[in-house]
Amino acid sequence: NSVYSLTPWYHGDLSRHAAEALLLSNGTDGSYLLRNSNEGPGYFALSVRAKDSVKHFQVTRKDSGYAFGFNKFATLQDFVNHFANQPLLGSDTGTLIVLKSPYPLCVEEPSIYESVRVHTAIQTGRTENDLVANAPSLGTKEGYLVKQGAVVKNWKQRWFTLNRYELKYFRDKMCEEPIRTLDLRACSAVQFDYSQDRVNCFCLVFAKRTFYLCAKTGVEADEWIKILRWKLVSFFQITCFTQC
Repeated sequence: NSVYSLTPWYHGDLSRHAAEALLLSNGTDGSYLLRNSNEGPGYFALSVRAKDSVKHFQVTRKDSGYAFGFNKFATLQDFVNHFANQPLLGSDTGTLIVLKSPYPLCVEEPSIYESVRVHTAIQTGRTENDLVANAPSLGTKEGYLVKQGAVVKNWKQRWFTLNRYELKYFRDKMCEEPIRTLDLRACSAVQFDYSQDRVNCFCLVFAKRTFYLCAKTGVEADEWIKILRWKLVSFFQITCFTQC
């Protein structure tokens, strides 16, 4: 049997950065996933959220089992069961990490996207089999950002909301109708920007226009960038899954 068939929380070639963005944006303390390691075939990385950071541990496929440090396990589930009761040690900080809830690759999100498999809420202590139909959507964010105008290059504060692949901005938080809705499926990149005479600035690159946005703090800008990049990664994976 393949790793995927045995392990629904195996995310294949998900990168280290994308795993961190995924778990920080949508996971909880103790959420974990398995992905391929850059070391090559037979090497995996276990990514685990520990409070506000993500730790990575190498797991190796050996003979008929899996090796982690000096320990060897017949199956990945044996590995998880072992460390669900005996904490892992985050080497750099001494943080004790317990494997609490798997983050599955494919979870149905009830909406108009019934035919598309995307991530939904994973709550502490729940597995993918315990998810309820009305679980809240993940990957949502809202807040004020300062946006540069398209024609007149002045900057104005706008209220932004992110839900699924739609980034909307409004004149203020009380407005019901958005000024504009951006479809992130048409966005090619999200990155920090240093071309503007402002701090904490980032940009969203579309074919016909690049949108420049600024947050109040560097931490807030980083949060927006991480979750927006995760949207792009998720859409790419879903497109590949349905078309490849």
